[in-house]
Amino acid sequence: MTDKLESAARSVDSLSAYEFQVELNGQIVGGVFNVHGLTSFILAEDMPPVVIAKMVQRDPGLPFNRWIRETLAGGRPTRDLAIVAMDEGYETRRWVYRDAFISRISYSDFDTGLTELVEERVEIRADRVEEIWP
Repeated sequence: MTDKLESAARSVDSLSAYEFQVELNGQIVGGVFNVHGLTSFILAEDMPPVVIAKMVQRDPGLPFNRWIRETLAGGRPTRDLAIVAMDEGYETRRWVYRDAFISRISYSDFDTGLTELVEERVEIRADRVEEIWP
């Protein structure tokens, strides 16, 4: 009976939505709460944006903060943004937004009745997404 249960457990091959990481130009980004709108392929339409919801961090030298500051200064600075699906610490798939740019920045509500951290929502666009299987 134990062999059957172990075999059944091994045959389940799925990803947990909470096991992921975000990289910006190859550097892991800390403080990411969630990723919304991940799309790797769409036929005959513009690629929709992906939204990275992250905590607001003070350090101006962090990769995302540098990118945000460059964007706010004008122009359209680009980066390679990777969303990496992990499974028990191993990379299972990677979606890379090439030459991505920030198209919008918004924030969660400031509210004295809430205990959650302020959320910075960064909307990112790119012309193409490369899906990589390790």
